[in-house]
Amino acid sequence: MAYWLLKTEPDKYSYADLERDGTTVWDGVTNALALKHIRTMLPGDLAWIYHTGKERQITGLAEIVTQPYPDPALNDVKLVVVKVQAVRPVTQPVTLAQIKQEDQFSGFDLLRLPRLSVVPVSEVHWQHLIKLTTSET
Repeated sequence: MAYWLLKTEPDKYSYADLERDGTTVWDGVTNALALKHIRTMLPGDLAWIYHTGKERQITGLAEIVTQPYPDPALNDVKLVVVKVQAVRPVTQPVTLAQIKQEDQFSGFDLLRLPRLSVVPVSEVHWQHLIKLTTSET
């Protein structure tokens, strides 16, 4: 199993929208590195949903439910998508500012490559994020 962080603009598609819909096609990704990451996703992989813009925080947990496949809305086999399913909202959102303050996130691609919309998350970073998203501080 792999772990991911998927960025979305909450005014366009938020975690609440994903919860309402149950599943959605994760589309709109055009960056070559982000597409490379999507091509390696497998059903059962887990992903944090991260709101960009003014929020800049992790808001929910999702699961990848399909293999990557060409975006059916576009005529370009290089642009791939996956379907994701809502798992649960986080108990405690984790902001970008919190992540930047934590030494445990050294080397995290969210900080190294801040414009990347699909970010792999290491096991160590994943476990630390679980602690932060479930704490009641």
